[in-house]
Amino acid sequence: MLMKQQIMQRLARGVGCSSSPRQLATAKAGGRFDNVDMAPPDPILGVSDAFKACTHANKLNLGVGAYRTEELQPYVLPVVKKAEQKIVASNQNKEYLPIEGLDTFRKATLDLLLGATHPAIKEGRVAVIQALSGTGALRIGAGFIAKYLKGATVYISNPTWGNHMNIFGDEGVKFERYRYFDPATVGLDFKGMTEDLSKAPDGSVVLLHGCAHNPTGVDPTPEQWKQIAELCIKKNHTPYFDIAYQGFATGDLDKDAFAPRLFVDMGLEVFVSQSYSKNLGLYGERVGATCTVCKDADSAKRVLSQMKRIARAIWSNPPLHGARIAAEVVNDPAMFEEWKTEMRGMAGRIARVRGELRAALEQKNPKKDWSFITKQIGMFSFTGLSPKQVENMTNKHFIFMTKDGRISLAGLNTAKVDYLATAIVDSFTVV
Repeated sequence: MLMKQQIMQRLARGVGCSSSPRQLATAKAGGRFDNVDMAPPDPILGVSDAFKACTHANKLNLGVGAYRTEELQPYVLPVVKKAEQKIVASNQNKEYLPIEGLDTFRKATLDLLLGATHPAIKEGRVAVIQALSGTGALRIGAGFIAKYLKGATVYISNPTWGNHMNIFGDEGVKFERYRYFDPATVGLDFKGMTEDLSKAPDGSVVLLHGCAHNPTGVDPTPEQWKQIAELCIKKNHTPYFDIAYQGFATGDLDKDAFAPRLFVDMGLEVFVSQSYSKNLGLYGERVGATCTVCKDADSAKRVLSQMKRIARAIWSNPPLHGARIAAEVVNDPAMFEEWKTEMRGMAGRIARVRGELRAALEQKNPKKDWSFITKQIGMFSFTGLSPKQVENMTNKHFIFMTKDGRISLAGLNTAKVDYLATAIVDSFTVV
């Protein structure tokens, strides 16, 4: 048996105990996480939190990009309900999916992106991996760029979806911004965009919104898309399309896939991240994919193998239920036609309230040019309101929106158009 003195000596040296004197001193001084700063609220999701806390009767949430009915309620597409019923009736199991995802979903997402008969699909030169919606799909792409395109800078539009910088930055990928929006015209700054991408180092990655640019709702014309593709070829840039609104922008799946199909047809290798949150309303199911169009089938196999390795360390196996829904809808001809009809209905409702808002604004302030409201497309409108004016919108009118002046028209109905127009005119005039 050790003598009491020997025990005390060992304790003093930290022998035979789990914490050293330095660790004990640290523990006494404060908690292990005392140096962790409080993260700021998410600029988009924080808007919903503030909206929920507000008790005013006329409050309106135009912050989050989620479709609402004319009654401003969440909407589950009838075709989604039909697909779910079919899945339940088939009595399928809940086993893990392969790392790359559900094969029938992967086929569906590729068919939607390029068209079922596209040569790149027939040649087997597209790597497809299922992901956790658009965010997870982008994270896989960012991880791949960090590892295999080392030193390449990702060029991101200014403005853009707020999470883009988080995704690439957290993977340690260097990013820069290119000009995109012209406040003077409330439209595309195509000259500034092409100048910035021309000055970018050869071999950079260019992040492009495939359709319905978020937050501006301003897209290049077909001719401008062709010029951007030619610039990428000249500079050896790799295009990276973020497609969150296919079919939801114009109501036409093929029209909304024009840009990535054009780039592939022009011989470019491209990354594409897709989401089914908006066009199928599968927000909480987290359904998405990353597709990489390569020069040949062997490259595609190697790219997929490495993307699987990245996914293995993040979520291992993607979720099953939402992928089954998407696969059922896209691969069943009758349900696919039903889905396209429902998409046209959703896109049509948003286009209608766009027109109503523009008319109300023109009636209240005819001196200002409000045509940008209907020139923009998709779920959002970039109003041009300053952060101070946005504060007025929220503090005085109880209209909740992001500080950059973006409003989600998917959260607006006819009954609220006049109220919103009054608030916008007031904020532009008073502040």
